Amino acid sequence: MRLLKNEKGIALVMALILSLIALAITSALIYLITQGSMISGFQKRYQTAQEAAQGGIEFGSNEIINKTIGGTSSLSSLGTYGGMLSGNATDACFASKLTSPTSSWAAGCSSTLEPKDSPDFTLRLSGVAPQPNFNVFVKIVDSTGDISSGGSGNTDTSGLNLEGFGVVEGGGLVSPPAVPHIYRVEVQGERETNPDERANYSVLYTY
Repeated sequence: MRLLKNEKGIALVMALILSLIALAITSALIYLITQGSMISGFQKRYQTAQEAAQGGIEFGSNEIINKTIGGTSSLSSLGTYGGMLSGNATDACFASKLTSPTSSWAAGCSSTLEPKDSPDFTLRLSGVAPQPNFNVFVKIVDSTGDISSGGSGNTDTSGLNLEGFGVVEGGGLVSPPAVPHIYRVEVQGERETNPDERANYSVLYTY
């Protein structure tokens, strides 16, 4: 009897082909899982840096600017808030940024867009172990107000709050248009031990 075709070894070849296909699928799944874990870790670390930067924005606007814009307190007189605050700018420069347009800032005041380049102040946010510590750099890079009056605006910086209608009642009350101080603030929050883990914000702040 004569064989029309020889199929010896076909089972081995098919087994090898199926093994290669299974190996390729398994490798692809492992790669996708690994990449997904890495991306999830990156997002978690970025979100932590992002929240640190947001905390710096809130603290800077509520504590630092509010307490220094009226001139009754200076950046250096605020203390360190338990070691959290480090004032980098001089009092004259910081006061100039708060109360005058950029073109009238005192000599030497930095207006570059890099927050770490001569920041106005730096905050060190301590994490509860095992969470890391973060540094937040805050810097005013541009300020405007009522240009016709030298850029100072008409924001009340006295720190006094009038209750009700103040000294004028009824129809005699006059409300002038508000011309607030406007600041562009650059903020960067970064992990203390790894500056590559960072988040940046550009904030438009009015007072």
